[in-house]
Amino acid sequence: MIAHLKSLLSKFNDTSVERAAIDFETGLAALLVEVMRADGKVLTEELKNIQNTLIHYCELELDASSRLLTKAKQLVEQAIDLYSFVNVVNEHTSDIERIEIIELLWQVAFADGQVDG
Repeated sequence: MIAHLKSLLSKFNDTSVERAAIDFETGLAALLVEVMRADGKVLTEELKNIQNTLIHYCELELDASSRLLTKAKQLVEQAIDLYSFVNVVNEHTSDIERIEIIELLWQVAFADGQVDG
């Protein structure tokens, strides 16, 4: 019985599968989605802002950015914290690039013309 429980728990604790699925673009998209969701509303302006950010900042085509946005929404829904997203972004960026990313996050937060607490 204990061996079976350990086996089940090891599947949940295996972060190598989760980390393999999260690359820089996915991590960035997930953080943008989380900022969008922070006020409890998902507005068209915010979605367009995120999609444009992914197109320009990650150099993606429209359809690739749409797929990435869908994937990021799903990952954020399932995530219990933001560590894996923040970590992958931190690993792939310099201090200056992180400042740019914070600016991108603020652009999403202000996409609807107001910043909520």
